[in-house]
Amino acid sequence: MAACVLCQRGPRLRCLRGLRNNFTQAQPLYGKTEDEADEQEGKKGAFQHQEASLHGGYRLYYNPSSYHRSERNAATSGSQADNDEDERCLSFLAPSFWQQSNRYSVSSSRHLSSAKNTLLDLAFNKSSEPERPPTVSPYHGQPITPDVKVDPRVFNKCRPEYASMTLDLTQRPHPVEWDDLSPLLQKVAFLKGSMKPSDVSQFLVELSRVDPEKTSLMRSNQRFVMLLRYSVENLRLFTDLQLLEVLQSFVWLDMPSDHTVLGLYETELSRRANQMTLHQLLLAADLWRCIGRQVPQFLQHLYDSIHLYVGQMGAPELVQLLYIMGEGRQCPRGLIHPVQQLLLHHLQQLYPEEVGVVCLGLFKTQTSISQSAVASIVDKAVSSVREMSDFAMVNVLKLLRFSYLYHRGWMEAMTQEVPRRAPGMGVQGLMHVALACSALHYRNDDILVAVAERVPSLVPHCRSKDSCKLLWALSTLRFLPAQSPSFYPSLTEALRQRKAEFQRYPEHLLTGLLGLAFVSQFPEDLIALALSPDFVKQALKATQLELKKDLLTLDGAVALELPQWTGPRLSPELREEIAELLWTFAQSDVCHKPEVQEAESALHDLLGGEEFVCKRMILPHTRSIDLEVHLDSTGKPIPVNPTSHSTTLYPEKDSSKVTLNQGWGKMNLGATITDELLAQLMNIKNTTEPLTPSPKTTPLPRERLDDGRLFVTGLDLTSDLIETLTKQSAPADSDPKEAKATVKLAIQVSSRNHYCCHSQQLLGLHAMKRRHLKLAGYKVVELSRHEWFPLLRKSRAEKLAYLRCKVYDSL
Repeated sequence: MAACVLCQRGPRLRCLRGLRNNFTQAQPLYGKTEDEADEQEGKKGAFQHQEASLHGGYRLYYNPSSYHRSERNAATSGSQADNDEDERCLSFLAPSFWQQSNRYSVSSSRHLSSAKNTLLDLAFNKSSEPERPPTVSPYHGQPITPDVKVDPRVFNKCRPEYASMTLDLTQRPHPVEWDDLSPLLQKVAFLKGSMKPSDVSQFLVELSRVDPEKTSLMRSNQRFVMLLRYSVENLRLFTDLQLLEVLQSFVWLDMPSDHTVLGLYETELSRRANQMTLHQLLLAADLWRCIGRQVPQFLQHLYDSIHLYVGQMGAPELVQLLYIMGEGRQCPRGLIHPVQQLLLHHLQQLYPEEVGVVCLGLFKTQTSISQSAVASIVDKAVSSVREMSDFAMVNVLKLLRFSYLYHRGWMEAMTQEVPRRAPGMGVQGLMHVALACSALHYRNDDILVAVAERVPSLVPHCRSKDSCKLLWALSTLRFLPAQSPSFYPSLTEALRQRKAEFQRYPEHLLTGLLGLAFVSQFPEDLIALALSPDFVKQALKATQLELKKDLLTLDGAVALELPQWTGPRLSPELREEIAELLWTFAQSDVCHKPEVQEAESALHDLLGGEEFVCKRMILPHTRSIDLEVHLDSTGKPIPVNPTSHSTTLYPEKDSSKVTLNQGWGKMNLGATITDELLAQLMNIKNTTEPLTPSPKTTPLPRERLDDGRLFVTGLDLTSDLIETLTKQSAPADSDPKEAKATVKLAIQVSSRNHYCCHSQQLLGLHAMKRRHLKLAGYKVVELSRHEWFPLLRKSRAEKLAYLRCKVYDSL
């Protein structure tokens, strides 16, 4: 009978038609009496603001404020709410196949991804408004270019199968005038408790057709509140289909996501999850998403049920599941493998927009799948990139950014697609393009210029987060101000316009200012704000973001690049505390890298002992270590690390090494001296011979010395030869008056993560470090990975020869 009543009423809910066909076979008419065990658990927390207990079933307590909120367009509210999703920490779940992180730099534990900026999201979730005359931008005096909105649910139109498990927000029921709905409200008041479950659900469905501008009025109507109460009383008597219809009516009625009645509906749906079909479960999850309510209890029941339906899942079911997981920001560990297997099985059947949804779901859930699986997904994306929307294209970049996977084919495609699409893209899409290139260390001027030329016109739409991340991303790739004169000034002005937001989100200001510092841009008013005692105190409260390191980096950059600065600075005590923290971490990690230890050991031998080499963070604010060496102008080493060294800020606290007390003439280096090596050391030009000794060279016989060491007997290291190997002649044009001048060297063992991908272009932080070392009076000597890493497998003599050339050629 209930089914007949439902069919006699007005137009049905479109997305539920697919569920109706087999409904009578799957469910009883009214549902049967269920165990009451879950009832109290569902009620717990549903009425947290009420001090009354519930007895004998569900009750509804009226709270007028629950029915009022700002109007929004139901057709776009769900699509925009998380369109700009912020990336949570991307490091702790990153797969092992990513190129190793910077092995010589102490990275900040804070990543660009931070907690969702919910306040700023409000500006992008407003309903569409009638066209107004263009306003004038405060940045350039030009009319403000409208921002670009995207629909993250457009994939629902790819297949008809989605109609039974998603709600098409563009197919809102035809609105009915308020006067036409008044009789229904009067009927509710007349029937009261005599209404059947089918009547209650049908009344809610009919009333949800009210004009969108009148939804607030409807929710505050006393008769509608009465109807809600009766819906709660009949909650367990609803069929599954009726329950879903009521939930969909809440979407069209724009019910507040924190409305107390919704908690009871979540509890009831969670209780029924085991008896619902896969499509019903996915539809219910989608309706919750449209309402904007987080329902972890129901989603857990959904995920627990997936194992029962793995064999029934086709491409649309898989894509919708990944969409739901992404919006819920969770993929249970037990589902990662089944999802990956299903994904690879259906991959070639996916449409371009579905590929984008898959990438976004994996990104939002921080799900690490295998390298080959990610590569296969991106291969599929490359094959259809021209048919992808901007939104889908950006989602593929997000997945690559999370996975830290450089996909050559995709990035080459981006050099064509981004410049072509950038003029029509919104600020958030451009931000994610820039962040992906920055995370992958991929610099392409065509991409960066396209982004930089588009952004200034969109600055009025930039949240502080957008502006700061754009500054960080492009400056990390060393995109210089001269390449786009309006980019950095426009975003800097945007930061000034949004100063108030930094009190709640201090990490955004620090991110932006560090990006500007990378390219030697120092807006003094913003720096004064960031280093002010009040702001520093606020930033230090954000313990989960570890903003201390960013504060130190900014403070150190100001000290070196703004010598005239008279504004606020970090206190010496705080600087010392943060520097000690960084050095402690470096000692446990970077200092023990074999390439660093080998360079340090070889320098000890070359220069005559440990006292001539100091492994430390010369500039702690740059977060990386150096091997410090001091030479006079004649090339003679000067001790920088004696046993009782007190001038070094953070000396190595490792006492396991034995200090060499031998003098220059008494040192026994134990090196194999070949003709080729002697020729190189004595500055005999021989460009045709490699540094590596000829493989035909016969090793010289060795004998054991008194102290147990082996030494070559074919050639004695005489005092003259020692002097030749270790003494550098003073330059011919040197001034005797400068003989006592000290040359300070900062020897760096670099890695590929100091540079842009496939390039010799230093990344922003490392370029700034070298600039600061020069300002501090150091000469930078780089042991590049292309030169030093291969030598790690060579003889000691070759290492010494290489280091001698690097050290003394710097004089």
